[in-house]
Amino acid sequence: MGGELERVNAAHRLESAVLLRGYVNFGGATTHVARESPMNSLDPRAGGRPSGPAASGSRPAAADVIDSVLDLPQPWRLHYGDLLESPRVAYRLAGPPEAPVVAVLGGISAHRVVEGAAGWWASTVGPGLGVDSTRYRVLGIDYLGGRGSSSAPGESATPFPPISSFDQAEVLQRVVAHLGLPHLHAIVGASYGGMVALCFAQRHGKWVRRIVLVSAADRAQVLSTAWRCVQRQIVREALARGEGAAGLKLARALAMATYRSQVEFARRFDGPPVRDGGRFRFPVEGYLFARGDDYVQKHRAESFLALSESIDLHAADAALVRTPATLVAVREDQLVPVGDMRALAARLAGPHELVEINSIFGHDAFLKESAVLNPILARALAEQTT
Repeated sequence: MGGELERVNAAHRLESAVLLRGYVNFGGATTHVARESPMNSLDPRAGGRPSGPAASGSRPAAADVIDSVLDLPQPWRLHYGDLLESPRVAYRLAGPPEAPVVAVLGGISAHRVVEGAAGWWASTVGPGLGVDSTRYRVLGIDYLGGRGSSSAPGESATPFPPISSFDQAEVLQRVVAHLGLPHLHAIVGASYGGMVALCFAQRHGKWVRRIVLVSAADRAQVLSTAWRCVQRQIVREALARGEGAAGLKLARALAMATYRSQVEFARRFDGPPVRDGGRFRFPVEGYLFARGDDYVQKHRAESFLALSESIDLHAADAALVRTPATLVAVREDQLVPVGDMRALAARLAGPHELVEINSIFGHDAFLKESAVLNPILARALAEQTT
């Protein structure tokens, strides 16, 4: 399978694309860049806390790695008016103590460990990579409601409240203030993390110099919401039967079909079905359900429900975002179509650039296309902002 994936990846880079304006070459892949300025302006399923300095009280001392939990003030009122019990956010800051800080946020499966063997984005964040950990300190958080050690479902008899991308932005700002940072050099956000970055820039623009959004718009695409609604209902009905893991497996399998592109699936799985007793099995089945099996080993059904819903509740006001922004769109992305990214670029109030790439990996390009993305991210982070 590994050799097949390499052949598919190599083949898709040779595909031609019709581009609208100028051309830039990044990592051997043809990429379209549009620049504009506005006219007017862990055990992931376990709770508990990481080892490290105390979260509350005095500010942590400078260190190469700070891995801790920040207890938030109570009562902690969320974006939709609910109160969050035992509010806390887990975070990790790693890198040269005097270096600028870049917050790196990923999809709803991501967590505070970004680089290294346990990191969810090790191909993009690390020494000499897109987010160069020898030049920047890297800040990651565990999302409210997600995997890791932040507040999450199942900690009390009270149902876990709805979580907004604005809530994630708010706890990130509290972490930045707690660490005594004057501002973030940048937030690099992919998928859901890009939504959070946009909300942070809208609410806390003075706290960040630049945002970089990969496959993330200012609102959810309606068809994508339709797919996720079905996924969540599968999980809810399974939980009601006491079979949450089985429901999560099916939901993840369905989700995988939306993350990738038609081209990749046709190339990898266009073989004949195989008869298995009284039924046929199709080549794509094994892949989808294997991904589902893997997912349930790392994630809880209740957390999936909370953060999947948070994606579809997302609605930022791009007209209030004046922070310089780099947007990276994938033309084959089914979940965040390139048209939505172009529309976001048109609504932003601050200076921005839109970079469009082609990838058969669709929405998952941010995890698969490090050779293309790393130069784009490195250039965006190196740009001077005022």
